[in-house]
Amino acid sequence: MNRFEYARAADAGEAVRLASGSAMRFLAGGTNLVDLLKENVERPTKVIDIRRLPLAGITATDDGGLRLGALATNADTAWHPEVEARYPLLSSAILAGASPQLRNAATNGGNLNQRTRCYYFYDTAAACNKREPGSGCSAIGGVTRIHAILGSSEACIATHPSDMCVALAALEATVRVQGPSGERSIAFADYHRLPGDDPSRDNQLADGELVTAIDLPAEGYATHYTYLKLRDRLSYAFALVSVAVGLRLDEAGRIVTGRVALGGVAHKPWREPRAEALLEGQAPSQALFLQVADSLLLGAVGRGGNDFKIELARKAIVRALRQAAAGTPQSQTDKRVA
Repeated sequence: MNRFEYARAADAGEAVRLASGSAMRFLAGGTNLVDLLKENVERPTKVIDIRRLPLAGITATDDGGLRLGALATNADTAWHPEVEARYPLLSSAILAGASPQLRNAATNGGNLNQRTRCYYFYDTAAACNKREPGSGCSAIGGVTRIHAILGSSEACIATHPSDMCVALAALEATVRVQGPSGERSIAFADYHRLPGDDPSRDNQLADGELVTAIDLPAEGYATHYTYLKLRDRLSYAFALVSVAVGLRLDEAGRIVTGRVALGGVAHKPWREPRAEALLEGQAPSQALFLQVADSLLLGAVGRGGNDFKIELARKAIVRALRQAAAGTPQSQTDKRVA
């Protein structure tokens, strides 16, 4: 671990002021950052402790939605009565991730900004454009079982590891941030980046900007939803493929609106509005769901070791849509997939 300056902020304004002009990282739950510091993957000159900031509340918004404080823990968010009742898709996705111990410490803001679990990113002896821009990508031509099939580039094929963010993408959340230029909101679809030629940047945060909250819209898809996560072991693992689905059906059983987001397949939670539009006005059917899956996976490319993900994702999308339409969401307690 490299030496760094440590500072503790009392409010968001002070955190932003302390962040200016230095290679810094904000410290909240520390469940990802501390590991990265110990492994010399992250080497900031300053760490700003934000754990005492008053950003842990979960409150109603004026437009009928819900505001999740950036420092609310993943556990407190998943088990919050309003989240469980109105946004069970989000609760289910959070409970599919990590372990209870980690969820008790990890924060909502930290979940958004956690870094990839690509093997080569954590191996400081390997070339990695995300860790050391311009050094190359050892994953390309290497072991690719966990890597991206959508939206990757020749500079990076890493995936985003979050479960929570896949649900937030489907729910069309908004990220609230505060920085040197004031406060602003970022649509969740725009928050994370594809790698392009600069995979070192995971998101659209400007220097010194701090995530303060996540806003959920009024529509929570509380009746017809599911979060389906497929992984190498049931107890505790990152997704090979995950699917978040929220549907709103009319009285005749036809789909009014549908949202589908994928995890484990790209540098960011993956959505395709043209695929979602295929659902509108249609009766749920296997043929429709296959059509949506094919549209979502248009352009998917394997790298040898992860070729299997394309067919795995196709089947997972169909299964998740069927679960959501039937109102039989995937259980995160009994993780077996029937």
